[in-house]
Amino acid sequence: MKLLHIDSSILGDSSASRQVSAAAVAQLQKKNPSIEVISLDLASDPLPHLDVEALSWLGKELTPDVSGRPELVAGAKALNDFKAADIVVIGVPMYNLSIPSQLKSWIDRIMVAGQTFRYGPSGIEGLAKGKTVVLAVARGGLYGEGSPAASFEHQLSYLKSVFTMIGITDITVLEAEGLATNGGADRARILSDAEQKASAL
Repeated sequence: MKLLHIDSSILGDSSASRQVSAAAVAQLQKKNPSIEVISLDLASDPLPHLDVEALSWLGKELTPDVSGRPELVAGAKALNDFKAADIVVIGVPMYNLSIPSQLKSWIDRIMVAGQTFRYGPSGIEGLAKGKTVVLAVARGGLYGEGSPAASFEHQLSYLKSVFTMIGITDITVLEAEGLATNGGADRARILSDAEQKASAL
């Protein structure tokens, strides 16, 4: 069994999403000590934003003349690692109502027609079925269902749409919300609650 662990926060050790994603990975390793973990830190090792050349190579075998191009190799590896993973754990902070641009660059490498989805006679069909996705979501404000700012939330709703589109229905959310409310007074409790949920995976 293979687990792909992705972090996207730029805050390093101060990151709430990293803390919760690490707790999730530790729990999954505890349950299955033989699990193989592949880690990708999109803050320290970002994928370039998608351009025309990178787009032309998505899902294709790199030819010798371009196999020495680090950005193309990294994009191909991102797709291959995702396809090989049984479980994907992603640490996701909210930046300006959505996800970090680094994570969007990764998503652009895995949402590839003919690889993780296809256009069929009835519309889009996901090809990445059978995987489990764990989203360790962190945000400073309150954007959950029923909150005044719920319509501004384009982080979790976007990610659920992405993974559902490519055929993944087993999606677990570990949410640390409201970290900056009350001057951050509730941060420790909120993170502890999210880690407790991680321990139940």
